[in-house]
Amino acid sequence: MTAAKVPGVEARAGKFPGPSLIPELNAIQARLGWLPREELVALGRELRRPLYEIEGIVSFYPHFRTDPPAKVAVHACHDLTCWLAGADEKLAEVAARLDGDADVEFTEVSCLGRCDIAPAVAVNEHPAALEDTAVLVAAARADDLGHAAPTPSGRAEPWPNDPYVPGEERYRVLRSVLAGERTTKDVIAAVTDSGLRGMGGAGFPTGRKWQLVADQPAGLKYAICNADESEPGTFKDRQILADEPHLVLEGLLLGMVCTGAEQGYVFIRHEYGPEEHVLRAEIEAIRAAGLIGTDVLGSGRTLQLDIFTSPGGYILGEESALIEAMEGHRGEPRNKPPFPGIFGLWGRPTLMNSVETFADVPVIVEQGAQWWRDQGVGDSVGWKFFAVSGHVERPGVYCVPMGTTARALLEEAGGMAGGAALQAIQPGGASSNFLGPDQLDVPLDFGTLADAGSMLGSGALVAIAEGTDLLAAATNVLRFFRNESCGKCVPCRVGSTKAHTLLTEAIGVGGLDDAGRERILELELVMRKTSICGLGQVALGPVVSVLGMQQGATTVRRHPKNDDPEVDDKVSRNGKA
Repeated sequence: MTAAKVPGVEARAGKFPGPSLIPELNAIQARLGWLPREELVALGRELRRPLYEIEGIVSFYPHFRTDPPAKVAVHACHDLTCWLAGADEKLAEVAARLDGDADVEFTEVSCLGRCDIAPAVAVNEHPAALEDTAVLVAAARADDLGHAAPTPSGRAEPWPNDPYVPGEERYRVLRSVLAGERTTKDVIAAVTDSGLRGMGGAGFPTGRKWQLVADQPAGLKYAICNADESEPGTFKDRQILADEPHLVLEGLLLGMVCTGAEQGYVFIRHEYGPEEHVLRAEIEAIRAAGLIGTDVLGSGRTLQLDIFTSPGGYILGEESALIEAMEGHRGEPRNKPPFPGIFGLWGRPTLMNSVETFADVPVIVEQGAQWWRDQGVGDSVGWKFFAVSGHVERPGVYCVPMGTTARALLEEAGGMAGGAALQAIQPGGASSNFLGPDQLDVPLDFGTLADAGSMLGSGALVAIAEGTDLLAAATNVLRFFRNESCGKCVPCRVGSTKAHTLLTEAIGVGGLDDAGRERILELELVMRKTSICGLGQVALGPVVSVLGMQQGATTVRRHPKNDDPEVDDKVSRNGKA
């Protein structure tokens, strides 16, 4: 009998089968610091893969390098939060001090996920604040850099979504399911009834996604935790990984049990080395406790966990691009359908959720769906982690009831630094539209922020003080998206470049004229309507929102994001785009 053909996968038919070469390439670069051609040739011969395939992969990912590195590599961030902290001038000063030093290579890179210590750098992948550069360079020069530790949360008690008190045996919920005290139907029902939605940006109902994968025919399935948050202003998942690895992994394992997956992965960005060390230690601890392996706790189930370290690129936060990377291809988004829940990793049904989404599952199952719903404010449900950065007194990660207002969250972070007046916020990361100070009382939730002209997005609130050139700030955001476009589709690749050039030239002469505004709106419309994935669809949204604020208009953009397999709902309300 001929196997049923899945529509929409024709473009993948000519790609080389696995295994993925990316872990092998990561290992070579970790050993040598770069990827010499002779190593690539040897790898191709050993695994019987053509050199052009290997070079096609290497050339796509920013983490890979094909030239020998200097002894010390200083990577500096210039994206929005760092830019707000004076990165332009400060990075120029550091670059000037290091200029001519043959041992040091200074490179500007995309967001490092350390917006709470902006401006941020990484010295030989050791993340730090810019003012620590000289000390770290000296340590790296002396081969005495060591491993960076995760950023402490400063909390004396567990986060509100953690059902385990200090010293208590963890993974209690998983144990109860494996022992038959709870059924997988009970777990999916609790997740569904709780109203939990994807916290990576999409907001797709988590229970529906789990049920979709569970309903696929029995056989090989996968589950993936998307820990590739790479958007400027976003670092909440980094803190969750550092503080609650047990909840992230328990939620992932529960998802595996409920959907019938035996293999799970945490896909983590390579800039999160300190947090990856925490995760690996936790995986070994639960392996020793018998919670992963074959016949786990005598249940007859096989549960395996591995970590897949990203070779770099913001685009890999998009679920199908992430899967392409895991399969060993260039990380370019797939056309949908089919969706990963039906045709995902290696063509098998695949469950994918974000770090925060998985971390919320154990407490929901233990405390019950109604308990979770009661934690929100008003009509909102549950707790929500936010990364707060920019011109605030205490940048960091905060966990507040969903539906908390932007004003209250800013107060939690100590208000504006130095008592400055607020000019605008981005409530949901770089993808979200700017809101003015008159909108601070909007509840932070999916629907309410969409109605206000922005979105909850990745849960990253960036505050901008009066006196900042807001159009320049939006152009900085566009610069990030231009740099991070995978280049697969023309509207995103060309449109983001054209728009950035137009805006940069206009800012240099005092701003956009009417013709420039119309061209930006035209480019935004084309990119939003024709780009393959959410990156191109929203790249110009923040810019258009600033133009709208200047004219008293509101623009709403709803779009598919990181872990959203089925929603494609784009709404415009300004009458132009």
